[in-house]
Formats: sequence, structure tokens, C-alpha cells
Amino acid sequence: MHTREEQLAAFSRLLDVMDTLREKCPWDRKQTFDSLRENTIEETFELASAISKHDMNEICKEAGDVLLHVVFYAKMGSETGDFDIADVCNRLCDKLIFRHPHVYGTNDQIENASDVSRLWEQVKLKEKDGNKTVLGGIPDSLPSLVKAYRIQDKVANVGFDWEKREDVWEKVKEEIAEFEAEMRKGENATIEKCENEFGDLLFSLINAARLYKIRPDNALEHTNLKFIRRFNYVEAKAKEQGKELKEMSLAEMDALWNEAKKAE
Repeated sequence: MHTREEQLAAFSRLLDVMDTLREKCPWDRKQTFDSLRENTIEETFELASAISKHDMNEICKEAGDVLLHVVFYAKMGSETGDFDIADVCNRLCDKLIFRHPHVYGTNDQIENASDVSRLWEQVKLKEKDGNKTVLGGIPDSLPSLVKAYRIQDKVANVGFDWEKREDVWEKVKEEIAEFEAEMRKGENATIEKCENEFGDLLFSLINAARLYKIRPDNALEHTNLKFIRRFNYVEAKAKEQGKELKEMSLAEMDALWNEAKKAE
């Protein structure tokens, strides 16, 4: 690992490279906050994908891409005179210190991570430019699955939660029953009502995951990757047999699917 001096030198080098690109590269020179926004979202998802795969080389690479965007925004902010990278770092440090009174202050009643999470919600409401409501800090653009988890986590930190986590399963069963009842209406069921009931069911399942210390977005992504891996096996085996998937029976594909499961 590098020394602190080497780390600071590398960050300084990045700032120098950003200055040069902004001055001499036509593409970098024409970028704005708005033009970079979608790229930033894409880079963040690529980092999240690398983390899901536990690929440290890819995590390092994608973290660099995300850092580039932070430096890029700071560079543009300095050009307009609104803020620069020092402001970004200092505001972040000030916020972290303010939100960690158990580290930088005298609050010694913190025993575990759950206590810290509850403390954060209290501190955020006290910040001058912080959240005015418990749910005020949740970005509108968060993916729905992640947003649901964050909503439930935040309200739990102020005491709005099940007394016993096992109680959540009654709520899950209730939502399944309501969704099934709506679906049984057949042609009389409306898409809007079905979506509402299915949304309630998903929300309750995400709540159950939270209570059992499972990150639903991670769990679903692991299942996505597993499904892709198994289906790719089915597709490859079909090609070895000289067959097209659409020409195979479901029983034939199921047999290959079971082979893929056994091969893992």
C-alpha cells in the first residue's frame, strides 16, 4: 500500500490531469453539469456491479471513474466561482465530524452500528442545511428497490418499526392474499390496482429482508447473476447440440437448466 504522501501526490496528479484535459481536450472542455449527469449515474452502477462480483481489480477501476466525475464537477464549480475541490473535501469532513459526536465529541452511549444509525437520523435533523424531515434526504432518483429499503431503515431509526421482526411475516402473508384476491378478479382487475397490490407486497418483502439483515438489492443482483450464468449454460449446451432455444421444448430446456445447477 502507498504512504499518505504518495496518496496525496496521486490525488494532486489527478487534479493536474483534470486541469489539462479541461483546457486542451475538446470533449472535456464542452462538458457541463447536465451533460455529465447520466454518465455519472452509469459509472456509479458500474461500480456497484463490480462490488456485487467482488472483483477488486474492477472495483479499483470503477472507483477511479466515479472519482473522476467528482473531480470534474469540482473543476467546473471552480470555473464558475461557486466551489472547488477544497470546498468539496472540507464540507464533507465538517459533515462527517458533526455526524460523529461519538468519535469527535463526548457522546459515549454508542455501543454498536445500530446506535450509530439512530444517532445519525437525529443529527441530520439538526444540521443547518440538513434534512427537515426524517425522509427528506432520500433522493427521488434512487432505484425503487434501494429507495424502499432506505425509507424503512430511516423510519426504523426513529422507532417506527416492528416490535419483533417475526411479526413482519403476517404482513407479508396479508399482502400476498390481497394481491391474489385482486388477480382472481380476472378481467375485472385493473392494471393500476394490481400494480398497487404488487407494490405493497414487494415493500413488505423488502421490509422483511431489512429485519433479517439482508440487503434486498444485493440479494436480487446475486440472483440475477446466477440466472444469467445458468441460462448462458443452457444456451451454450443447446448450440453444442445444434439446436435453437426457440425450437426446444420446455422439458429439454429444464433438463439443461438442472445440469447447470448441478455444475455449480
